[in-house]
Amino acid sequence: MWLKMATCVRKVASEVFGVSRGGKQEGKDTWWWNDEVQRAIKEKKECFKRLYLDKSAANIEGYKLAKRVAKRAVSVAKGKAYDDLYQRLGTKEGEKDIYRMARIRERKTRDINQIKCIKDGTDRLLVKDEEIMDRWREYFDKLFNEESESPTLDLDDSFDDTNRRFVRRIQEVEIGEALKSEER
Repeated sequence: MWLKMATCVRKVASEVFGVSRGGKQEGKDTWWWNDEVQRAIKEKKECFKRLYLDKSAANIEGYKLAKRVAKRAVSVAKGKAYDDLYQRLGTKEGEKDIYRMARIRERKTRDINQIKCIKDGTDRLLVKDEEIMDRWREYFDKLFNEESESPTLDLDDSFDDTNRRFVRRIQEVEIGEALKSEER
């Protein structure tokens, strides 16, 4: 019965909601960008657009040069930004920055899809984690432990379960013997 229900639910869900191809992409880390990097990246993008429209040798060389210049600008800017960061972290004020960075990293590792606010039974907005957890607990307790007024849906019996029979498990020894006989 559970297999039938699960199959029906999956089938209807895929028809109604569709099937996604995966999660969202992570954003690029750009805290170290400066004006020079932005100019180089913008020039590279413009060269790529020209190359996309006209694949001439001049456009290919222009794009390769712009790509090299952009990579170098990114490398220099990133190195300088990290050097400044390490110098600052070595000072007394830098200790506060270490804890601030740790908090930011911890927040970034949290599940992005978790719900930050929901409404309770009286349509009051809940934003605190404890209140949200209590509301979910209350909701599922009511869902699974109270009787429902709505009638249950009859699942269609398009899945034939009459073809079930006992199948003996294959032993590891049997697999080994079969592989040995295949090698011969």
